[in-house]
Amino acid sequence: MDAPVLLADPPVTDLADHEARGGLTGLRRAYELGQGATIQEVILSGLRGRGGGGFPTGRKWQSVRDAVDADEEDGGADRAFVVCNGAEGEPATFKDRAIMRANPFAVVEGVAIAALAVGAERAFIGVKERFAPEAERLAAAIDQFVAAGLLDDTPVQVVLGPDHYLFGEETGLLQVIEGEAPMPRNVPPYIHGLFATVPAAGWSATPSGVVTDFSASNPTVVNNVETLATVAHVLARGPEWHRSLGTERSPGFVVATVVGDVVRPGVGEVELGTPLREVIERVAGGLPAGRTVKAVLPGVANPVITGDQLDAPCSYEGLEAVGSGMGAAGFLVLDDTTSMLEVARVVSRFLAVESCGQCPACKLGCGAVTDGLDLLASGEAVPEDVETIAYRLRTCTDGNRCYLPVQEQRVVGSIVTAFADEVNLALDGAPLPSRGFVLPKLVDLAGGTATYDERQALKRPDWTYAE
Repeated sequence: MDAPVLLADPPVTDLADHEARGGLTGLRRAYELGQGATIQEVILSGLRGRGGGGFPTGRKWQSVRDAVDADEEDGGADRAFVVCNGAEGEPATFKDRAIMRANPFAVVEGVAIAALAVGAERAFIGVKERFAPEAERLAAAIDQFVAAGLLDDTPVQVVLGPDHYLFGEETGLLQVIEGEAPMPRNVPPYIHGLFATVPAAGWSATPSGVVTDFSASNPTVVNNVETLATVAHVLARGPEWHRSLGTERSPGFVVATVVGDVVRPGVGEVELGTPLREVIERVAGGLPAGRTVKAVLPGVANPVITGDQLDAPCSYEGLEAVGSGMGAAGFLVLDDTTSMLEVARVVSRFLAVESCGQCPACKLGCGAVTDGLDLLASGEAVPEDVETIAYRLRTCTDGNRCYLPVQEQRVVGSIVTAFADEVNLALDGAPLPSRGFVLPKLVDLAGGTATYDERQALKRPDWTYAE
């Protein structure tokens, strides 16, 4: 795959430009096919969600459509919704913002196709309030779709949310759309959905304080920006085109972000199955002369990839085979000067601070792991501190509502295991020197320059910021 598909260059200027480049073909095709056949096309394409979970997109849509159909047969009043997740906050990831900047019209087209396929009453695109350029581009694209009569009575609304990690968690995103804080729920969107009165959230009461109207759920499709933008191309070009790219279990391509100790941090499209080593070279120019890769973090959701595993295919099954995962295809490259103990400490602190506090085992456990790693990094730890870290990593997932404590367990646990020699050095009072590692929560990425959020280091566990 040589020509970019989602990262239009130059960026698409308006709806006419989008159509001139082949846009709207997918939406028109969906109208011709109808709901069932549109979903079948997406199923046949093998498209997997690009938000991190990798769940088959067509199957997700079918589950929502089936739920609505079943309730209609029973005389229920359930409604369906579509939500596009543009609340990108995974460290080392900038792909959704790059797509929204390059062609927001493809995103809106994908939202419209999904809404048609599941019979959605309304659709929402959630983005962080600090993503001003992306929000403005999306709003302008929606206005042009409405003016052209292309949304078929399905309102599409941009919803702005807070700059918290859990805004990107799919149930936390639904909470924000409903006017609440991004507190994850127990029940997934395809069951509970938006604006249902069933008391599934559990952490806050209904406005009246007492639930008397027990509506059935309103199943909701939640896909991220890249997934829905890809859907527009799948419908336009056919499932066979998408299947012709990538691997059998990971068809298609992915928009990858590569940052860290590389020549030029960047975002680029690569065919799934491309070796990780080649992804780093193609997207970010590799490492400076004389440096070697010590480790790669695929965001903070999957275990660390060590420097001797770079030939692993960049696919769902390829990275699973080396004990890690694709995540959102955001790769933080760390060279041989890095203290991995410092990396573990910073990642643990990020997750501890961003935890919502609904699950004490998560909030307290991630915090205790961070405290222990602080002692190790300073050379002041004793063996009992390492035992505490191990215990808290085992128990931080007790009763968890969302995936965040699992990330703590998998990512931090993998680092201290893979780099046990650094833990032993720290226990001996001689930790590797710190080089001031900063977690790459990206504010901007353009022209080979990555700008990180320096305020993240000042964030406190109650989601406020120190002076």
